[in-house]
Amino acid sequence: MHLPDGLIPAPICLGGYGLTGLTTWLCLRRIDRHPDPSRGIARAALLTAAFFAASSLRIPIPPASVHLVLNGLLGVMLGAFAFPAVLVGLTLQALLFGHGGMTTLGVNAVLMGWPALVAGAIFQRRLVLRPWLGDRGAALVASGVAGSVALGLSTAIFFVIALGTITPDLNEQAERAALLGLAIAHGPVILLEGLFTAAVVGFLQRVNPELLEGLGGPPRSPIQDCP
Repeated sequence: MHLPDGLIPAPICLGGYGLTGLTTWLCLRRIDRHPDPSRGIARAALLTAAFFAASSLRIPIPPASVHLVLNGLLGVMLGAFAFPAVLVGLTLQALLFGHGGMTTLGVNAVLMGWPALVAGAIFQRRLVLRPWLGDRGAALVASGVAGSVALGLSTAIFFVIALGTITPDLNEQAERAALLGLAIAHGPVILLEGLFTAAVVGFLQRVNPELLEGLGGPPRSPIQDCP
């Protein structure tokens, strides 16, 4: 899921850093408008650690080895904190594990951070399901959809960027086949992400429902509505 150094051209890497900087600034600005901006720092730190560690739990699904991402869970539980949390986690993964790279850090942050914000927006709109499913059912369904949608969007963005930047010196047919195989391998993981996110939300509803309150309020889109 991480785009490594050297795979995409410099203009796209620079554009990724620009979008990452803008999104981070907008979300931090939104957090700062919260009555208690420091309220979510401990939760954000804990979930950043979970996001960081998730990449080490690899699942062998031929023809590739994949891992949980948890960006949907971050969006559900952190709201506007989710994008900065993803950025910190990706930076540590690149520096300590070599997952991704520093030149592609901005693109990877957009690739995983924007879907996290989308997941948070989906979960915050669970109220529309309450008349039919009740509080618990609405939260479980919304969180499951949010978890799957987040990883699904990340996979789609990864596939489009990687496919659109295949250089002429590579075997284009072989690269396309490899990328398609990787995308297909993420199918079961997308479902697993949704189930895992719903399981965590269901557990928190029983033990500490306050942890499901939005932090800073997730935006309705990755860039806009983060005033």
